[in-house]
Amino acid sequence: MNTSTIRSAITDRKIIEFTYHGYARIAEPHVYGIHKGKRQILVYQVGGLTSSGRIPDWRRINLDDISGLKVTGQKFDGPRDRPPEYSDWDTIITMVK
Repeated sequence: MNTSTIRSAITDRKIIEFTYHGYARIAEPHVYGIHKGKRQILVYQVGGLTSSGRIPDWRRINLDDISGLKVTGQKFDGPRDRPPEYSDWDTIITMVK
């Protein structure tokens, strides 16, 4: 996984599309970092499918499990209020500002 694509999408506030655990997803990427030793992104999923809850909603995504990542031409407005359970990171590499 080329992490510069993720970093650019976060910096430019661009919506991403990808497949994760067999489900096509559409999301706003908000944070890229290390959580419990794993490279992850925190996204606000706005479309696609999921096996674990409702859409839209927050999701932590393991970068090693993503395939078919594509940055769309659509922009999103900016940071959203994140629930406290998504604020713990070992290291934040980049985040929406």
